[in-house]
Amino acid sequence: MTPRDLVLTGRGIRFAGRLWPCTIGRGGVRTDKREGDGATPVGTHRITGILYRPDRIAAPQPWAQPIRPGDLWSDDPDRPDYNTLVRAPYPFSHETLRRADPLYDLILLTDWNWPDATPGAGSAIFLHRWRRAGYPTEGCVAFRPDHLWQIACQITPETRLIVPPR
Repeated sequence: MTPRDLVLTGRGIRFAGRLWPCTIGRGGVRTDKREGDGATPVGTHRITGILYRPDRIAAPQPWAQPIRPGDLWSDDPDRPDYNTLVRAPYPFSHETLRRADPLYDLILLTDWNWPDATPGAGSAIFLHRWRRAGYPTEGCVAFRPDHLWQIACQITPETRLIVPPR
């Protein structure tokens, strides 16, 4: 572990000398992550990118990429583009990244089951804003919007999310 890592604890994420409240997946923390189980996967996950809504917020880092209309994330384990960014029209199972609500206005991407995805092993483990304090995610790690912004402004391409077994 390095000081630039995001480390999940029982009380939140430890990062940059501070504890940041967060929520995790409704399925808890698991070593045997599967698509749709709602679990946050145990492991050391690199932060591979930042996506943001340019019509709503500024880029938190020079390497952040805008979320465009039609950007989707494939969560269909039967597709060769499973667990990757895809574009509409896309008739298979997916998550819409450019949402009406602000949930995905800022997304930190992880390398969970990427770039060579194992079908059914889980997709789209993001760090994003929470719906509200204590409300679980579908497996992602979620933060208060201002905390997510502060974290995104401080991470580097070497930052990792570390999720230890519980």
